[in-house]
Amino acid sequence: MSTGVIIVLIVIVIVAAVLAGAAALSPRARSAFAGGGLKSRFGPEYERTVARHDGDTKAAERELDERLKRYGSLHEQPLEPSERERYTARWTAAQERFVDSPRDAVAEADRLLAELAGARGFPDGGRYEEQLDALSVHHPHHVHGYRRLHRAALAQADGDTEELRAALLDARGLFEELTAPARQEQAAPSEETPARTPARDAGKSRHAWTFHRQHAKGS
Repeated sequence: MSTGVIIVLIVIVIVAAVLAGAAALSPRARSAFAGGGLKSRFGPEYERTVARHDGDTKAAERELDERLKRYGSLHEQPLEPSERERYTARWTAAQERFVDSPRDAVAEADRLLAELAGARGFPDGGRYEEQLDALSVHHPHHVHGYRRLHRAALAQADGDTEELRAALLDARGLFEELTAPARQEQAAPSEETPARTPARDAGKSRHAWTFHRQHAKGS
């Protein structure tokens, strides 16, 4: 028997062994492999989904797997620098409005996030549940802030001002992710988007601090 034939036979045996091993995996073992990937992909959203299914891990993983199949290939659309500035100005205005009218500020921030997500290529705000599912695939660490803000905006009662403030602050993480410049913009700022300077960053920090401070006085 030639060396070539022997090598072919060895390869066939190895492939057969691998296939047999894969087939021998129990459903529980295969589920564990799949679940580990979903847990890594969705992070805190994985735990929330399991809790929403009353601890039924399989049901939660089926739901998350369906979200991933439906929205995993979605490509986020970039924002023009001028669009980013407009959205940022509107979010800042909503934060400033909170001091005098918390509910109106929360409602405006909720509408703004829905509009922003639509501009980035996610389902539009009129399909909130679909939009939320798509966002959970691509922004799993911040999507709950949007969910919390939306619930606060829809609440019939005035609600606790502190809870409204917390909802608005929690949603800011998703807003910042959706308005973050693309990597190429960060690497090479253009004339239309001047590079951030310490003075501009300091101004943003002062504004965020003022939002906390002013509300603390009014609470």
